[in-house]
Amino acid sequence: MSFSVISADPHRFHIPVMGTGFTIDTCLKVARFGIHSVLSLGDDEMIERVREYHSREYGFDYEEIAGGSGDHRARRITAYLNQLNLLVNDQFEILRHQPFETEEDITRYFTLLPEGQLKTEYNAMMAETDLEQKTRRQDELRRLMKPGRINVNVMTKVDCTIDRVDNRMLDPDKTDALNGLKGYGESDLQSSIIFSAGMNPRLYGAIAKYPDFFPDPSGEIKKQVVLKVSDYRSAAIQGRFLVKKGIWVSEWRFESGLNCGGHAFATQGMLMGPILKEFKERRLELIETLFPLYEAALAKTGREIDGPPSHRFTVQGGVGTHEEHDTILKYYEADATGWGSPFLLVPEVVRIDDEHLEKVREAGEKEIKLTRSSPLGIPFWNLLTSESEAYRRERIAEGKAGSICPHRYLKFNTEFTKKPICRSSKAYQTLKIKEINGRDDLDEEQRAAHVQETTDRACICFDLSAPALKVMNLPTTSKLNVCVGPNARFFDKISSLREMADHIYGRIDLLKGKNRPNMFVNELRLYMEYMAEEVERVRLKLSNQTHEYFEGYKLNLLNGIEYYREQADNLVAKGRESFLSQLDTLAAEIDAMVLPAPPVLEPA
Repeated sequence: MSFSVISADPHRFHIPVMGTGFTIDTCLKVARFGIHSVLSLGDDEMIERVREYHSREYGFDYEEIAGGSGDHRARRITAYLNQLNLLVNDQFEILRHQPFETEEDITRYFTLLPEGQLKTEYNAMMAETDLEQKTRRQDELRRLMKPGRINVNVMTKVDCTIDRVDNRMLDPDKTDALNGLKGYGESDLQSSIIFSAGMNPRLYGAIAKYPDFFPDPSGEIKKQVVLKVSDYRSAAIQGRFLVKKGIWVSEWRFESGLNCGGHAFATQGMLMGPILKEFKERRLELIETLFPLYEAALAKTGREIDGPPSHRFTVQGGVGTHEEHDTILKYYEADATGWGSPFLLVPEVVRIDDEHLEKVREAGEKEIKLTRSSPLGIPFWNLLTSESEAYRRERIAEGKAGSICPHRYLKFNTEFTKKPICRSSKAYQTLKIKEINGRDDLDEEQRAAHVQETTDRACICFDLSAPALKVMNLPTTSKLNVCVGPNARFFDKISSLREMADHIYGRIDLLKGKNRPNMFVNELRLYMEYMAEEVERVRLKLSNQTHEYFEGYKLNLLNGIEYYREQADNLVAKGRESFLSQLDTLAAEIDAMVLPAPPVLEPA
């Protein structure tokens, strides 16, 4: 009897980070089945409370790491990640030694798998009639099983420089992002840290302080770096910066600029298809360019490596059907896809209360909107029927716009104050509205728009912690916010992990009977809507984008449409004619869009 070589990752999808609370302990629900997930390191106060909760639940000794107790943020993160690592390893070892019986998790592990070598070996074991051979096959399957990774996310630009306990300026190496890195770097985890929201040189420069990010004598990297990027250029620039520090990028995680959940980092109309095409064609070039720089940087530290470490290319943002998942894997040669917002309808996997689970299930285009809710000034996908949004509107009606800013994680604005404050806070909004009302360059409509954009800012850092705390029955005054993406508009069935995995792998169709456009068409329409909104914001003096910017944006959209027309046979397994017809309709709408007038040049 012989076994084929099995690929490292059992699954071809992962569950990305969702808010600060939704996936805070998703690994405890899915890692033992070989599924990777991501949790946020943003809110260490919530992390400490969840660690206490799990300590009680699993009978661990708990010693509080109090705020202000010296490096408390990093220590809280390390303690929580070590707790999760211990729990997942225990779960996995229990699962791996179970008998192969119908109701056992070990059987569930294999039934969740996609078709492939490991699934084939499992099916062969199940069909084996010789008891001795069957036992040998089972032992080999147990050896080949792998748990999913407990991956973490750091938003690079969410790097508060103010101590939240005594309001003093932090030392440069004690800021929020660097403390998050420290907490992860000193943990026991063997997994990945995902950096999102662009490059932070100070943060990236600090990675080399932690030995686990360097290859061991066998070439393996215990703690791997993943970059979430929206185009090839960003991947190349950030990758070059890191390899010069001796840090390898183990995964390039491409996410749609708009068809995503939470914060949306829109490109200038560059669409996902052309971006993936460029990475597919230049992937080898990127590795060949980066490796000599990496090798030289390692040599300076006394390390040697025989060849480039492994790297992955994954894609997320709007993937909603098995056909789309399959296209990304096969045509664009990606290693996996990410599925975020659809999992908000899988309460078995994420932390969400029954009330908001039902609101997400019922939500459509009117309820899931790209808003100006984020105090970071970045567009933010929001569920408008959430408890948080209702409370924000209530405070405005009472003349109390703005939050009391209980967590203070997003204090970055110094427009009116010497020390940074948050743009969602009552303090900032009061000052900003006063300034707006004193401007004489705005007409009445423009002034109202500026006030509304100011008061649209919500307390997302505090309210995104509510999902975990409320489901765990932990006391909180936060109002639950849901950072759900537009892909959830098409899902309306509360599902199990088994059902969602079966949907991803094409064994069932949770969208059967739905009139859902292809993911590339969905993204294109989102970019059109965003462009139209930006044009309107220019008129209202909320944006300074130029005529040249919009001309470039429009050209990128039309070039993207032409690419999709050319590649329709490769991108769409079913409904090709409908796909092309929708592209034609959208192209006509783009051509008809009226852009802001170019500036009038003064005569010489």
